Amino acid sequence: MTTSTTTSLPRNVYWFEVLLLTSLMLDCISVAFQDRTVIEPNMSAGVVAAANTMAAGLIVLLSYLVWLAAHARKNWARAVLTASLVFSVVSLAQIVGDSGIEAGLWIDIASCILTAAGLYLSYTGDARGWFTA
Repeated sequence: MTTSTTTSLPRNVYWFEVLLLTSLMLDCISVAFQDRTVIEPNMSAGVVAAANTMAAGLIVLLSYLVWLAAHARKNWARAVLTASLVFSVVSLAQIVGDSGIEAGLWIDIASCILTAAGLYLSYTGDARGWFTA
């Protein structure tokens, strides 16, 4: 099925999509191996499952926003992804300020760097005229 949203992507938009989806894959790995018992040692299994489910839902939502921005050309989706990066960087800075850089944070730092690079590409070069609404 061919629609108007399946046209060839500009180079910067293609790399925007690749970098953000790679970042979200790293987030999946981070969530999967996160030790939630450090936060509260007597946290029940139901609370841990709910936290993992919410994290998975957020990753799916962000993946959909990446698709909306890259293929449906929605500028508001790109703006939401940019705001999400700002919140992630602030949160990461607070965690680093509290406990320093730990081994598990390197995945989150790499994820933020990939997201920042992808978003930079979405605002430059041949991507400028791509996002319409």
